[in-house]
Amino acid sequence: MKEKEKVTTTPLYSIPPKKEIKEKKKWSLKKKLALATGSVFLVGISTFLFLFYGPWPGFRNFWITSAMTTMSHQYLATWFYSDETIQKVLAENKIIETGEITDPDLINFRKYNGSMLIFKNKYEKEILTKDPGNDLYKVINVSGKTYQGFLVAIYDPSKISIAMTQYPGQKGEAITDVAKREKAVIAMNAGGFYDPNWNSNGALPHGTVIQNGKIVSDYQDANMGGGFIGFTKENKLVLGKMTKEEALKMGYRDAIEFGPFLIVNGKSSFIKGNGGWGIAPRTAIGQRKDGIVLFLVINGRLPSSIGADMVDLTEIMENYGAYNAANLDGGSSSELVINNKIINTPVAGGKDGLRDMPTFWIVKE
Repeated sequence: MKEKEKVTTTPLYSIPPKKEIKEKKKWSLKKKLALATGSVFLVGISTFLFLFYGPWPGFRNFWITSAMTTMSHQYLATWFYSDETIQKVLAENKIIETGEITDPDLINFRKYNGSMLIFKNKYEKEILTKDPGNDLYKVINVSGKTYQGFLVAIYDPSKISIAMTQYPGQKGEAITDVAKREKAVIAMNAGGFYDPNWNSNGALPHGTVIQNGKIVSDYQDANMGGGFIGFTKENKLVLGKMTKEEALKMGYRDAIEFGPFLIVNGKSSFIKGNGGWGIAPRTAIGQRKDGIVLFLVINGRLPSSIGADMVDLTEIMENYGAYNAANLDGGSSSELVINNKIINTPVAGGKDGLRDMPTFWIVKE
């Protein structure tokens, strides 16, 4: 018999010899932190360059106009942009006023019968529906995409007047101190003031200040713009660019100089871009055709409220029926006090965020 042939089989696969597995190099904590910091830095620089110098002009316009309309932070624009770029942006963002002077005859005071009212819109309903037991004023919350603030409807304009620091030419005062001294139910900042080296104590108001029908301060300077904003002896808010002699002849009882004017005789100013004043805390004053006065203070420079521009101010005043309205000193000066309580969130950085100022609009019982 033949010997059986040996059958050999080849395995379908073979297990390769184990190779030494090299240990992966472990990154030290210091290297990981360096990598993370570098990545954040690169992202930050890229974002900065895109926002400040990229193709989208929105942020650039906001940055330049917001900085250049302050007295203390213009360097935030001049550090990053040439004079040519700044002037170009300012030319593309400006407010063109109507050039008119308020006609007081167009303001006709009206008393409403609450039970017979038919409201044109929700804004009129908010204004004309008084709080129970309060015939003097009403506070209305206002808000938009970039802002939150307060509109105060004052039903009797004869209760409104100008208050000044009791130390004119020496130093300003905090709004809370003025409100307390004057026994004011409501107090709001009014005009601007001379601020050399952006370190003023609020002692010297810009322009002419009229109080009780008399000129109590008159400091003119090349940087001051705007016109007269104030109430006549007939309690009508009149806006106009005129001399102090013309202002007295017009019959102002209480007035300051500032601007720009937002609405005159029912006609709104033409606003190009954001109006050239950027986005910031804002204060404005207006009067409806029926005589009701509007105080407006907008919070700004806060995560919850960046601020408002001239478009926003005008739109709010239009919504609530202002027939004449003007911008007042804003930024760190925007302050509102009611019943000795600070209502808005001032950002001056002093005590309670307040700054010393020379002029205020106040409302007494």
